[in-house]
Amino acid sequence: MARKLQPINAGSMADIAFLLLIFFLVTTTMDVDTGLLRMLPPMPEKNQQQKNDKIKERNVFVVLINKNNDLLVENKRMDIHQLRAAARDFIANPDNRDDLPEKEWKEIPFFGRVFVTKNPVISLQNDRGTSYGTYIKVQNELIAAKDELRNELSMRQFGVPYKDLDKDKQDAVKKYYPAVISEAEPKNVGGAK
Repeated sequence: MARKLQPINAGSMADIAFLLLIFFLVTTTMDVDTGLLRMLPPMPEKNQQQKNDKIKERNVFVVLINKNNDLLVENKRMDIHQLRAAARDFIANPDNRDDLPEKEWKEIPFFGRVFVTKNPVISLQNDRGTSYGTYIKVQNELIAAKDELRNELSMRQFGVPYKDLDKDKQDAVKKYYPAVISEAEPKNVGGAK
């Protein structure tokens, strides 16, 4: 005589599957998107005249990233860990070197008459094949160089971090360490699309 098979109670299977789903949703980590926090310049007024100022070559710090994510700074290969220090030297030109931005005497509120760099521009150019991660790392190093200089100056002059200064003092620190990061449109220099 054949034994009758007992039916399997599948009523709680849906509950178990639901609990497993919740468990994996709760314990799974999600990648956080990285990006850049930037304030775009205001739109020019309609009757504003365009300036055709020429920037001297010594006032431009050229940073290139190729499709292999190699860094070329001022026509020399550089490791990304050296970029921040090089950018700091460029922005501040502490020794008034001839190959770094020219300096001028300027009257700045809260600082008086000081000898500061004149119009330093950091030009960042990348290849279309450059990875987004490398591009963000380079951007972060350049911004960190400028931010560190401003924060150190703020601590020396006012005894508080730059971010805690009121708007007038922040504007004065920005005049002391002006730095513009110019981004050129990516090119297909390395052949990647």
